[in-house]
Amino acid sequence: MNLQQFRFLREAARQKFNITAAARALHTSQPGVSKSIIELEQELGVPILARHGKRILGLTPPGQQVLDAAERIMLDIDNLKKLARDYAGAPSGTLRVATTHTQARYVLPPVVHQFLHKFPQVRLKLLEANPPQIAHLLLTGAADIGFATESLVETPGLKTIPVYDWQHVAIVPPGHALAKFVATPGKLTLKDLGRHSLITYETQFTGRRKIDAAFAEHNIAPTIVLEAVDADVIKTYVHAGLGIGIIAGVAADAQRDGLLVLPCGHLFGRNTTRLAVKSGAYLRGFVYSFIELLAPGWDKHKLEEAFRA
Repeated sequence: MNLQQFRFLREAARQKFNITAAARALHTSQPGVSKSIIELEQELGVPILARHGKRILGLTPPGQQVLDAAERIMLDIDNLKKLARDYAGAPSGTLRVATTHTQARYVLPPVVHQFLHKFPQVRLKLLEANPPQIAHLLLTGAADIGFATESLVETPGLKTIPVYDWQHVAIVPPGHALAKFVATPGKLTLKDLGRHSLITYETQFTGRRKIDAAFAEHNIAPTIVLEAVDADVIKTYVHAGLGIGIIAGVAADAQRDGLLVLPCGHLFGRNTTRLAVKSGAYLRGFVYSFIELLAPGWDKHKLEEAFRA
């Protein structure tokens, strides 16, 4: 029994038991992966993979337990490597942050600037993805930190903390019919919005579920003419006259964007953007420093308690 066998089994599961894809991800041969898993089965004396002829159907019940153990072992090995690097001298390495475009564009720049000034030897990688992809990147170890509004708190195997609350806003060009609500945004109603074409996020992004739920609760079927993952794209098409934009408040600035901003928290509620890490993962010192910059008030002691809970 060896670590390579566990690593091959883990990757095979991640690739939905497509052994060719697993071999490609591991930069090895397909026969090598198959042979390694078969040898592990022979050594343990139990079938790990359920097969029908040459086709792999999935895991057997004991195979699921073997995979769970392999995941724990590989996580422990990864943690030991990180711990050793932390005590080896000056902090160096790579910090991988998986996040949405909105967070990368509007929230992270000052944090990244401070972090890179403090840790010049650390390489920072921003991995832009949608919330389910961010959760997957964390669970597979491809990211150290995840940062998004949806999915993270609902994903088993992740630990999360709240970072900040925000609300949606409607954005319209100057002179638009809804411009009258700039002085009294609390009087804006869902019916007012529903009379116009809307441009907003795709369903997996930035509180879109709350937008849909609010309209549905009031039996209003909004005309959504365009969906995007990017607030900047939404602004572009608002400027083009295609409709009203509904975006995250952190992405809106009336002076910079040349658009009127109407707060919609009273219509769609508040949202919480959260930071997540993989449960049980060892976090290097500079990872804690990044989190502390992003979420003031969370020091290493509080973070350790939260991630252990």
